[in-house]
Amino acid sequence: MADYVLVHGAWGGGQTYGEVPDRLRAAGHRVHVCALRGLGSRQGELHPGITLGDHVDDVCEQVAEAGFDRFILAGHSYGGMVISGVATRLGARIDAICFLDAFLPGDDQSLWEITGGFEHGWYIDSQRHTPGLVAPIGSPADFAPVPGQVGYHPLLTLLEAIPFTGEEAKIPRRAYVFANAWEPTPFRKFAEQVKDDPAWEYHDAETDHFVMGGAPEQVANILLGLAE
Repeated sequence: MADYVLVHGAWGGGQTYGEVPDRLRAAGHRVHVCALRGLGSRQGELHPGITLGDHVDDVCEQVAEAGFDRFILAGHSYGGMVISGVATRLGARIDAICFLDAFLPGDDQSLWEITGGFEHGWYIDSQRHTPGLVAPIGSPADFAPVPGQVGYHPLLTLLEAIPFTGEEAKIPRRAYVFANAWEPTPFRKFAEQVKDDPAWEYHDAETDHFVMGGAPEQVANILLGLAE
C-alpha cells in the first residue's frame, strides 16, 4: 500500500482530480487530496496576502495530519510550484513526485520567471479591480466565482520563489505528464526539458490541460506505476 498526496492547481480545488483519487483507493492505497487556502473548498479564506509558502505550509501540515510517513506527491498546473516547494522540505520522505501538465521551476525560480508575456499581462491587468487577486486566465470581464469550485487566485503565489535546499534531490523517482492536445500551452518547454532525461519518466496525454478529467485511467495508471 502506498500513500498519495494530490495537489490541485490555481483558481480551482481538489475536485479537479475527478475520479483519479477513487481509482487509487480502489487499488488499495490511501489518498489525500490537498485543500489550499483561499482556493476550492477553502475559498472563504481568500485574501491578497496568501503566498506560495503558505500553500507549501498547507500541504506539509496536511501530510502530517494524514499521518503519512512516506508518500507519492503529485501536482497539477500551479500545483507544480507547490509540490516543488514541498520537495525542498520533505524530499527524503517522498518516494516519487509527479508533475501533471504542471509548472516545473528550477532553483529559486518563481512562476512569474518561468511564464511569458501573455501570462504576465493577464496577471497585471487583473489588478485593476481586484488588487492582489487574479481572475482565471481566459475568463470574461464579468467573471464571478463559483463557491467551492473556482474563484480568484492570490497574486503573491505567482511571484514568490522557493530556493532548493538539497532535500528535493533525495526523491528517487520523477514523472512528468504533458497534455499535448491543448494550445497554446505554457507547459511544452517543461515537457521538452525532461522528455529525454533518463532521470524522468515522461508521458504524453491526448487531452486538454485538465488531464485528470480528460484521461483519468491513464493518470491513475501512471500514479499507480510510481508505487511499484
